Amino acid sequence: MADPEALGFEHMGLDPRLLQAVTDLGWSRPTLIQEKAIPLALEGKDLLARARTGSGKTAAYAIPMLQLLLHRKAVGPVVEQAVRGLVLVPTKELARQAQSMIQQLATYCARDVRVANVSAAEDSASQRAVLMEKPDVVVGTPSRILSHLQQDNLKLRDSLELLVVDERPLNLESDHTLFCFSHLPRIYQAFLMSATFNEDVQALKELVLHNPVTLKLQESQLPGPDQLQQFQVVCETEEDKFLLLYALLKLSLIRGKSLLFVNTLERSYRLRLFLEQFSIPTCVLNGELPLRSRCHIISQFNQGFYDSVIATDAEVLGPPVKGKRRGRGPKGDKVHRARARHSRTARANNPGIVLTFVLPTEQSHLDKIEELLSGENGAPVLLPYQFRMEEIEGFRYRCRDAMRSVTKQAIREARLKEIKEELLHSEKLKTYFEDNPRDLQLLRHDLPLHPAVVKPHLGHVPDYLVPSALRGLVHPHKKRKKPSSSCRKAKKTKAQNPLRSFKHKGKKFRPAAKPS
Repeated sequence: MADPEALGFEHMGLDPRLLQAVTDLGWSRPTLIQEKAIPLALEGKDLLARARTGSGKTAAYAIPMLQLLLHRKAVGPVVEQAVRGLVLVPTKELARQAQSMIQQLATYCARDVRVANVSAAEDSASQRAVLMEKPDVVVGTPSRILSHLQQDNLKLRDSLELLVVDERPLNLESDHTLFCFSHLPRIYQAFLMSATFNEDVQALKELVLHNPVTLKLQESQLPGPDQLQQFQVVCETEEDKFLLLYALLKLSLIRGKSLLFVNTLERSYRLRLFLEQFSIPTCVLNGELPLRSRCHIISQFNQGFYDSVIATDAEVLGPPVKGKRRGRGPKGDKVHRARARHSRTARANNPGIVLTFVLPTEQSHLDKIEELLSGENGAPVLLPYQFRMEEIEGFRYRCRDAMRSVTKQAIREARLKEIKEELLHSEKLKTYFEDNPRDLQLLRHDLPLHPAVVKPHLGHVPDYLVPSALRGLVHPHKKRKKPSSSCRKAKKTKAQNPLRSFKHKGKKFRPAAKPS
């Protein structure tokens, strides 16, 4: 429930163009970090802010950055165009996300505020041309920013006014980060945004902030139960996991988009091939593929070509930290990353649901996750998932049939097929294939790969298989258009509860999906 005394965007003195962009994004009110940080930033204060992942930290610094730049151009003296804002992020993926958010907020003032992302190493030539035009805001990783500074493509010492260090993780042991700061002017406003406070954050505070205001918001690491519902379901066998997920997806008991976490990349392809047997389109976020390909997959997911993305922790949360431990306590990185998985939904003020599938042999891991998520009050967070498996027992033979088709050889060929497609469409290899056409012909006419035999009849669900309690609620799985090579603008959809509830024999059931 919204706080009636909370400060709204309309009361922050923002430019009307920013308010219109906020409205288009569907944000009716600021998140806690946005409510506290934006007014302080607009007063010119340095900020050290800790807020959980998905709390709206990017907009918390992007909105005041854009407001200050717009105000300076509107009422300040006429000065030469220059880079005024710098956003440092730890990875190329986060750089693209930050750039996308800033550009969305600058939709109605794009002519006045230009944003450039220089995080991709392969685009050095085009980045040099972009930097020559002196965009207002530059986003990038420390290594790429330092490279452009050393080549004099980017000059900040006489123009930088706003510095943002976004998210955990800038490694101070890296010379890139330290040398970047050596190219900055003595006076500038800085925002340090992080999900945690650790030794690196403290060191960054001393290095880049000047008399900062510290925002250590009193909020849990995950949204409350009104926004995020979390369930656990104990599956007796591996087959039960696949059976339940198949039923939930095929019977369209899940509304909206789903992110399906699994333990390994091989299991990602196993699950994708399994679901393809039932004409359920999914995609795998494979960290072995180039960044551009992964971004294209996410773009197609956002466009609605797929309702589900299958991923491992490494693809979405990044690889585990090597070297010294960043966390505190004995719980370990794997358990900590369980909380990070749960934070992938119910972001900002949107609702979300998490369902964890667990085997009896995995109960000890579940207990550790429960302990981590329960917080100080010790109240259980992962509620028992009420679902009668006997209601979908009629689907079991189909499930077994599909699982038999997904062999190790099928998984291997699926991965090889993806790599082969990547080679054929690689821009980097285009020149090589022009000089070596025989290699291209051999690749194109290699033995065809058949990851798994798809049986068309499995894509149809006969009425007699649908549980009586679900009839009238179930809709056939929508047929998706084939993904195209071009990326269209993602359609905005209104946030809604992603599950359908139903009653059977006086009990209420709420299906969901998020396999562990």
